[in-house]
Amino acid sequence: MSIVKSFSFPKGDIRGDMFYIKHDSDNFTVIDCFLKDGDDANCRKDEIIAEIKRESASKNICRFISTHPDNDHICGIEYLDADWEILNFYAVKNARPADKEDSSLTKYQCLLSHKNYEVKKGINRKWLNVSDAERGGSGINFYWPNVENEEFKNALEAVSEGEGINNICPVFTYSIKEGATYMWMGDLETGMQQVYYNENKNHIPKVDILFHPHHGRHTGTVPEELMTALAPKIIVIGNAPFEHINYNDPDKTITQNTSGDIRFENEGRYVHVYTRNEISNAPKCLNPSIRKGNITYGGIEWYYAGTLIV
Repeated sequence: MSIVKSFSFPKGDIRGDMFYIKHDSDNFTVIDCFLKDGDDANCRKDEIIAEIKRESASKNICRFISTHPDNDHICGIEYLDADWEILNFYAVKNARPADKEDSSLTKYQCLLSHKNYEVKKGINRKWLNVSDAERGGSGINFYWPNVENEEFKNALEAVSEGEGINNICPVFTYSIKEGATYMWMGDLETGMQQVYYNENKNHIPKVDILFHPHHGRHTGTVPEELMTALAPKIIVIGNAPFEHINYNDPDKTITQNTSGDIRFENEGRYVHVYTRNEISNAPKCLNPSIRKGNITYGGIEWYYAGTLIV
């Protein structure tokens, strides 16, 4: 069984993204970082780092995937690296200007310079997506960016001038053999999603669970033709002020402003979905009777939303 966990950061105008995958192979993956000190509901640094260390303890291959160097996706990466050393770092190569006052950006740029495996369309690496006799791969595949695409090159140039950081985000999936496929796009905005679609329209993967780009904000609205090609059964809307959110199809959507953290337990063709807060409008595709009900994990009660059969 593998676990996909999406953390919730419910307060403020800026709300981060952070995920992990506890693979059913000898792999563990963290995606993005939002680790803050303080007293409000977004300040979960110690709790999240402790959980990542606990859940990854049995895994020999641990990696960090950074979608882009914006504060709500790299905040506190210096704390994570100090307590859970990042040995395998994956990011799009970029030249965002340095800021000596920003310790998270400074750490990101250090990792980018010294430990990065450059993210681009079609990369293959043992044990990212290549298995051998020693251990299985993680099931992660990158579909974008094409680093030769002129519009992507323009986006990189804008980032080097401190602008347009969202538009260098990769598109990638985590797929389970004979099971579910998940997709992330970071904060990729609608225009660059269209560029991705236009170049790859005959090779868009079908997905079961889509983490909606840019926390579900209108600026990350997925073009209709791309959404049709992806055909997700569940769309996860991250944390953002409600007035900025495009709620998409309510019959498919889980909104983290309501659900809090989400835990996906992958068991063959079954995806058992648990939320930190009880939700009353679970996606229509979820069967609420496959499992017996709520669970307690990590000393916390999780509400059973139902099971997706893929």
